Amino acid sequence: MNFNTKVIHGGQQHEPHTGSVNVPVFLTSTFAQRTPGELKNGYEYSRGANPTRQALEDSLASIENGARGLAFGSGLAAIDCVLKLLSPGDEIIAVDDLYGGTYRMFTRLFDKYQLKFTFVNFDDVSKIEQHITENTKLIWIETPTNPLMKLVDIKAVTDLVKGKNILVAVDNTFATPYLQRPIDLGADLVMHSATKYLGGHSDVIAGALVAKTEELGEQLHFIQFASGGILGPHDSYLVLRGIKTLALRVQRHSENGKAVAKYLQQHPSVDKVFYPGLEDNPQYELATRQMKDFGGMVSFTFKSGKKEDAIKFLEQVKVFTLAESLGGVESLANHPAMMTHASIPAEKRAELGITDDLVRLSVGIEDIEDLIADLERAFA
Repeated sequence: MNFNTKVIHGGQQHEPHTGSVNVPVFLTSTFAQRTPGELKNGYEYSRGANPTRQALEDSLASIENGARGLAFGSGLAAIDCVLKLLSPGDEIIAVDDLYGGTYRMFTRLFDKYQLKFTFVNFDDVSKIEQHITENTKLIWIETPTNPLMKLVDIKAVTDLVKGKNILVAVDNTFATPYLQRPIDLGADLVMHSATKYLGGHSDVIAGALVAKTEELGEQLHFIQFASGGILGPHDSYLVLRGIKTLALRVQRHSENGKAVAKYLQQHPSVDKVFYPGLEDNPQYELATRQMKDFGGMVSFTFKSGKKEDAIKFLEQVKVFTLAESLGGVESLANHPAMMTHASIPAEKRAELGITDDLVRLSVGIEDIEDLIADLERAFA
């Protein structure tokens, strides 16, 4: 199947008893057995498997070209599951420009379980090689990164660690499988905050993992089952429904995102625009090689460099909503230093370039004329 067909039909089947085209929401905690230990269709208890969640997990595996999909109660629950593959003393190399919640989990939660995290600028793959030791077990990638929209060459990283027994995991939340499929580029594991583009309507909190191999998928499923961070059946239904329109939405997000980035680039109040689809972006060639299009996430700073200007701007937008999160049909505006990345220490933010005048936009699927007019009013 091609992608637009796969988001609707990939891994799916009609409900066998009634022929229902859409998978029902199976609101059940447990399943009847014929005799002790003899299960009907493999379902025993909904923490282990639920037909609605299974349909979503099969869809996730299909659209990311993986062997096994898993659905979690949040993106962070999915990351938590990945880290539980590791043992005390193992080392993780992570991209330095990282979602604040991921950074918080790495440094304030799992660090105390004797996992060692090293944060590296992945612009130059050779910098990763300098930090690889015999204890390195995981490389964690975001691309594009949050909020500076930096790209990581996934294939170059996977080629670097080939044969070294090091897992490569990619947070594909910003790009979605419509724009980028990391497993095809050699990654072992893909993670999504399915709250964002996969769900697409700002009405669900969810996370996802897709494993390249059945063996890795089974290891992750055991951790999911034993730890219990599953996604409920109704939320699974909402994400599955969102995936069916993923291609249409992300295509429109990308069109609008590019138009907003070009508008910001020529605005006299704007200093830097962070968007991989701009031709003067130093990573433009990588973006065109690795991604189908460039998505709807845009960040920018002010020529004044003043935090106050960013706050005033965010207080004035009307079509854009000042709120956490991203990836919904509606446009959102965010102040990373005070919102999504507040958990990263100020000195670390400054080192990365997450300045107090940085604004992050999640460009929705509204009419572009209305979005540009809203930005114009806010600047004025």
